[in-house]
Amino acid sequence: MNFQEATHFLLQKLPVFQNIGGKAYKSGLERIQLLCKVLGNPEKQFKSIHIAGTNGKGSTSHFLASILQEAGYKVGLTTSPHLKSFTERIKINGKEIEEAVLADFVSKYQDLIEQTQASFFETMIALAFWYFAEKQVDIAVVETGMGGRLDATNIILPEVSVITTIGYDHQQWLGDTLAQIASEKAGIIKPQTPVVVSEKQAETQEVFCEKSLQENAPLHFAQDTFHLLESRLEVPFLHLNFQNKHTQEVISLQSALLGNYQKKNLVGVLKTIQILQEKGYTISLKAIQNGVKNVLENTDLRGRWQILSQKPLTIADIAHNEQGIREVVEQINQTPHQNLHLVLGFVNDKNVEKLLSIFPEKALFYFCQPNIQRAMPVDKIACFADKTFLKYKVFNSVRKAYIFAQKQAQEEDLIFVGGSTFVVAEI
Repeated sequence: MNFQEATHFLLQKLPVFQNIGGKAYKSGLERIQLLCKVLGNPEKQFKSIHIAGTNGKGSTSHFLASILQEAGYKVGLTTSPHLKSFTERIKINGKEIEEAVLADFVSKYQDLIEQTQASFFETMIALAFWYFAEKQVDIAVVETGMGGRLDATNIILPEVSVITTIGYDHQQWLGDTLAQIASEKAGIIKPQTPVVVSEKQAETQEVFCEKSLQENAPLHFAQDTFHLLESRLEVPFLHLNFQNKHTQEVISLQSALLGNYQKKNLVGVLKTIQILQEKGYTISLKAIQNGVKNVLENTDLRGRWQILSQKPLTIADIAHNEQGIREVVEQINQTPHQNLHLVLGFVNDKNVEKLLSIFPEKALFYFCQPNIQRAMPVDKIACFADKTFLKYKVFNSVRKAYIFAQKQAQEEDLIFVGGSTFVVAEI
């Protein structure tokens, strides 16, 4: 089986959430446990960091991987979804898994995958764990898929668990309140294992306290140790000064990820690194600074307030839920521009009417439909837009919408591309 054949099998035979949404979601750990048992329980053969949350877990994962890499460790990283290729989901020191390795794995274990009725995500996680064990990584950074408690990644016993910001997303599976959603994310908290919560939120704080007490897990709200003194955006870096409240030490960072929301993520990153240092990991201040500064080169992360071009300033961001889009719009409003052009597409399980209400009404909207099964049809988006009297045009492809926006925009305007990970992927 070559890579194309393996790709066909993964896409055609297995339920892929990225393509069909909820129909692909399988809760429970029995399939991943069976897969990994046959593979020799690779999840027990490497140290790890486990990361859950609604927003920020991808950036946090990449920051941590980059810092550990700068500190001289051999670092595995598994995240989702991918933008262009399956291989993006599994990396060691920033290098994607080889296509031939993926193809050989699928070929060898095809029958097992079918017998266990594993989902695409479960298969990729099993592959990631097997690959990290085979390559003998020093530590792996493991990002959950959607939840936590029943997520396929939740069979590892990490050095530290990290929970990023909690917001509304995937309510049909995780719950209708922030507390319910937090409870699912808190499922990654393990006995006697330290847990870092990046942002202290009134609605979720007690959930984490109760779960940590139940598991006898040391709980650390990152904001109790580190706080932001100042920040300024001077492209190509977001300049940040954090202070340790206990030692008064000031840590100056230059983040290659430019979104304002990285301030929250980096507080959690700093606390996580501190815990790893206390566990005996050798991570210098220079490694922290270089890891944050070189995160794009080290991990090839894309789509987080990514500047695509200047004049007109063109930015892409994968924010796709209410909280994420509110933070993006706040930064749009802080960014000097004349007219605002929004190239937007969505998937069909989002509350698009709510999401559209967050964007500035005076903007010019260019609605498009990413090339996936889950895409919301543009005429349906237009129906929502009509209710709020937005100025818009519709396009049957992301590319056409993007090119049209570029032609319409003047040099002092701002073009934003987003609404869905899959819109950004096509750009």
